[in-house]
Amino acid sequence: MNFDQLVGEQLKTMDKLLYLQSEIERCQDIKTQLAALQDEAKLQSIHDEIAQMKEELNKIQQVFERQTEEVIQSYEDQKFETVS
Repeated sequence: MNFDQLVGEQLKTMDKLLYLQSEIERCQDIKTQLAALQDEAKLQSIHDEIAQMKEELNKIQQVFERQTEEVIQSYEDQKFETVS
C-alpha cells in the first residue's frame, strides 16, 4: 500500500475507535441509570456489552498502532526514494 492508502485506512480505523468509545460511554450511562433502578438482570447484560466493546476497542487500538507504524514506514520509504 502507498502512503495515501495507509492514511485512508487509518482514518477508517480512527472512525471505528471514536464510534466504539462513544458507544461505551452511552452504555456506561445506561449502566448507571439501571443501577439506580436496581435492575440486576439488565445491569448484568449492559455490563457484558461494555466488556465486549472494550475488548473490541482494544483490538482496534492495536490495529491502529500497527497502521501508524506502517504509515511512518511508508512515509520514510517515500522520503528516502525522493532523496535518492
